[in-house]
Amino acid sequence: MSILKTAAAYIRVSTEEQTEYSPDSQLKAVRKYAQEHDMILPDEFVFMDEGISGRTAGKRPEFQRMIGTAKLKPKPFDVILLWKFGRFARNRQDSIVYKSMLRKQCGIDVVSISEQLGEDNTSILIEALIEAMDEYYSLNLAEEVKRGMTEKFSRGGVVSQPPFGYRMGGDIFVPDEVNANIVRMIFEDFVNGSKTRAIAMKLNGMGVKTSKGNAWGNRNVEYVLTNPVYLGKLRRSRDPQNRHDRFNEDSILVDGKHEPIIEQSVFEQAQVRRAEIKKAYPKHARQTPAEYMLRGIIRCDNCGSTLILTGNKKARYLQCHSYNRGECQVSHGIAVEKANRIVIEKLTADLGSDTLDIAVKPAASVSTGAVAATIETMIAKEQRKLERVREAYEAGVDTLEEYRQNKAKITDRIEELQKELDNSPAMSEQERVAVVKGKINASLAILTNPDLSETAKNEALLSFVEKIIFVKPKGVVEIHYKA
Repeated sequence: MSILKTAAAYIRVSTEEQTEYSPDSQLKAVRKYAQEHDMILPDEFVFMDEGISGRTAGKRPEFQRMIGTAKLKPKPFDVILLWKFGRFARNRQDSIVYKSMLRKQCGIDVVSISEQLGEDNTSILIEALIEAMDEYYSLNLAEEVKRGMTEKFSRGGVVSQPPFGYRMGGDIFVPDEVNANIVRMIFEDFVNGSKTRAIAMKLNGMGVKTSKGNAWGNRNVEYVLTNPVYLGKLRRSRDPQNRHDRFNEDSILVDGKHEPIIEQSVFEQAQVRRAEIKKAYPKHARQTPAEYMLRGIIRCDNCGSTLILTGNKKARYLQCHSYNRGECQVSHGIAVEKANRIVIEKLTADLGSDTLDIAVKPAASVSTGAVAATIETMIAKEQRKLERVREAYEAGVDTLEEYRQNKAKITDRIEELQKELDNSPAMSEQERVAVVKGKINASLAILTNPDLSETAKNEALLSFVEKIIFVKPKGVVEIHYKA
């Protein structure tokens, strides 16, 4: 009596249009094959990537989960069934690496149910030929699609999603009258002197969302103001791989078949004003971020964004980053010197307080002191070693046995260190407050020293401050410490 083999199934379909390769039809054929060949195919071993290209394995989550499951000991299944080898990979390098790993290290075969191979050595050549043909088909199809899209675009055809203000009407963009009026309002406001931040705040206040359903920011408004689609044009990057050049004036423009929303004269006025703004604020006018004591620490109490430095050397002040982008409705403008003074006053006041707001990390709540910190550092180092040996195994540098030995050695060391850490004395709330107060006391000498740089003061704060919340209505700050 033969022993039943346990099988896994890998199902993949690239697009919804591939009806003949549908997930259901692939799985039905695989189950039939498994039954006819005395194999058990449990539901938990059915791995399915839908609507995903097979060009690279790293972008297929179910494929990666299948490979991870295959590495378990004892091995969970004996064979992986595919409808065709092309479902496993369209990249020969991926195919060779993963099939070799599965067969040599895990003892698991990869079988195509529709491309039966013999048991002799020629089957290796046939399988390689099939994979080469699949890869050629994939690359050739991609080139054909690109050619088709380029040709369609050159004739004014739509090859992208409709931008804000339009909807799809058959094969062309059709104005969405509600949002089209908003586009007209954006141009009118900008031409009449409104800043992009003010326009974004206005739109958010009206409850308007972008075409992706997000809140408006400066960049979204800028995109509308620079998009020639509103003139009845279509724009496309000269580099098909670069989809992030939407503000690139060197993009390809063609006449579209859709109705314009904005008049040519209004669009040109907007571009003239943009050019004037750019001239007044050159791209590199602001060099590397200027030094200020509260950099990266102080935040807006309304939205949680960091307050950033703005203004000039004569009048420096902090403002909510999201407010500057039009995404926060509450201004948190405050002079740098005033913010510094409020923070130092709060630190001084906290020295006389019995309780402090201290954020304690899980590891820090168990143990304290220099010894514990050293142990935690050693554990982190061993964990990095564990990651490296795993990567070496997956890359084929180490054998499975070598990986097991290295892993066991490192894991034992981590367990020993963890025991030492767990046995360290716990720190009480009173002790944590005392430690933080000691750091506050030491830092005040640095923060109030006019001869020290803002960077030095910033580093001193970062050593024991988690974050500082600026409560604008009350003009006060809340300091959250870290032990």
